[in-house]
Amino acid sequence: MTITSKLNRRSVLKGAAAGVAASTLPAPMIWAQNIQEITLRQFGTGVSNLNEVAQKVKEDLGFTLEMTALDSDSVTQRAATQPDSFDIADIEYWICKKVWPTGNLQPMDTSKIDNYDQIVGLFRSGKLTPETDIAQGTAPHTVGFVDGPDGTSFAAEETGWMTLVPTIYNADTLGIRPDLIARPINNWSELLNPEFNGKASILDISSIGIMDMAMVCESMGEISYGDKGNMTREEIDKTFAIFTEAKQNGQFRAFWKTFDESVNLMASGEVVIQSMWSPAITAVKSRGIPCVYQPLEEGYRSWGGGIGLSKSLSGMELDAAYDYINWYLSGWVGGFLMRQGYYSAVPTTSKEYMSDNEWGYWFEGKPASDVITSPFGDELAKAGDTRDGGDFYERMGRVACWNSVMDENQYMVRKWNEFIAA
Repeated sequence: MTITSKLNRRSVLKGAAAGVAASTLPAPMIWAQNIQEITLRQFGTGVSNLNEVAQKVKEDLGFTLEMTALDSDSVTQRAATQPDSFDIADIEYWICKKVWPTGNLQPMDTSKIDNYDQIVGLFRSGKLTPETDIAQGTAPHTVGFVDGPDGTSFAAEETGWMTLVPTIYNADTLGIRPDLIARPINNWSELLNPEFNGKASILDISSIGIMDMAMVCESMGEISYGDKGNMTREEIDKTFAIFTEAKQNGQFRAFWKTFDESVNLMASGEVVIQSMWSPAITAVKSRGIPCVYQPLEEGYRSWGGGIGLSKSLSGMELDAAYDYINWYLSGWVGGFLMRQGYYSAVPTTSKEYMSDNEWGYWFEGKPASDVITSPFGDELAKAGDTRDGGDFYERMGRVACWNSVMDENQYMVRKWNEFIAA
């Protein structure tokens, strides 16, 4: 019996008489009774480790999903050093590049993924469309596959065995306060414009922050990188020299690690331009404060996240984990997260859980036909408003680089720490 058939039968079996001895029940009914006793431990960033998702899992699938939200560096450390502390790792692809060599995750069989064929091409071939160029950095497809159930090295193409099953992703840019900046912002270089001295911020996560720095330095015309996602030591040194000088001149109000920190900096007006994530923009706007995720001429820095499974996960718990993955890609979670400005790895199923107005606004870049609200009911846009940056293909088709782990990663991290301490 397939996992999917067990899942489809489960809702019927929940009503079975509890008094029947388990030993006399067919396997699917035993599953339906035992599923309620299963607890899967998941950790990841606050982006997608949300209480609402855990509650919906309990309602739809019957088992318990315990979620722990951490910052990106803590996620990386836990996945790499504490393999017995989790069942599911909800991590980004650049983190996978650090974690997979530890052997703490197991390859996943794509034949067990119901909607595998509908996963967008970015995670399978690296191309959004056949004409799209593959961006620099750790593009998800480059670390998305291994050569078999015991594979230890990344494969160059689809193999039927995934390191992570992709879930959400986005094209990131700078957030600005348009009410406090009385002119257009069109370039990454504006982050270091002295006009914003003491009112700029960048995130303190080295593998992401270095990519924002590269976008800024290239925009300024100061550095022309061979590959922003895999810098030489000389390029790293030049990048940090520019940002250290700006820091010492008082350019930055603060450096943030968490979603809440970035929201508070922007909402308070202490910062008017900074690295931001889409739901942070959403959170600021939900407070009635103007905030824009500003499209920039040089394009976007992108990231993608996915679900990885602990090497030790097996038996009924492993079956439950595959059920969870298939449920995740079936649409409800995608719709929930897309209402915050993210994209689903399987947009076609997410559409079924969104109104025509929501789908048109968030995915197709159309003017809203009515009020647009967050998943929590806060008003984000009015009728006639359009999403910053346009439709899905316009945004994801202009990705300049992905969050990255470089060959010189250790050197880069050391230089990053020196920058923060300077």
